[in-house]
Amino acid sequence: MELFLNDTETRILGSLIEKEMTTPEYYPLTLNALTNACNQKSNRRPVMSLEESDVVRALDALRPRGLAMQSAEGVRVPRYRHTLAEKLHLEPPQLAVLAELMLRGPQTLGELRARAERMYPLANLAAVEEILVELADHAPPLAVQLPRQPGRKENRYAHLLAGLPDATEDERSAPPEAVRTQVAAVDERIALLEEQVAELRHELDELRQGMATFRAQFE
Repeated sequence: MELFLNDTETRILGSLIEKEMTTPEYYPLTLNALTNACNQKSNRRPVMSLEESDVVRALDALRPRGLAMQSAEGVRVPRYRHTLAEKLHLEPPQLAVLAELMLRGPQTLGELRARAERMYPLANLAAVEEILVELADHAPPLAVQLPRQPGRKENRYAHLLAGLPDATEDERSAPPEAVRTQVAAVDERIALLEEQVAELRHELDELRQGMATFRAQFE
């Protein structure tokens, strides 16, 4: 089985995995929540500006391939979930590392451990490397070690769900300052809270509409 996802499909699956593992109480996701997750400015590379129509089209393309589906949970409004774990027989640590590669592109062992730990605890760099070996040995292969670039001390790893990454991509920028990393972490927490508030407001509106419909039956 070969998987050739486009950028939008990759972002959707990565976002669904991330939200399932970081905020399970809000998963599966509504279309609005999924679109917001795809367009997050934190922990995303590149940052996207998808419309809900873009997400719907991608979901419709993922569904027949058995990679995403509409959930039976939350009958008041359609919700969506990934089926990557069932389709590819992946365990939570493998999903966490794979999702991080899908959301941010090629990364080193250290970057993957620091960023994927919010989804699943990773003991050390050796544990991350072992997971990457499992993904590389998977049928079909899901990850690959990239050739070391000039000026870099460490190898980077990439997912293969969209084929081999562009070898000409310029990744030789200097690592971010510590304060920038801290700011990014705060921004990510704020973005998550905003998504949760938006989801709660949406559910409250639905409850109000349902109550109004119920009262109208007795008027």
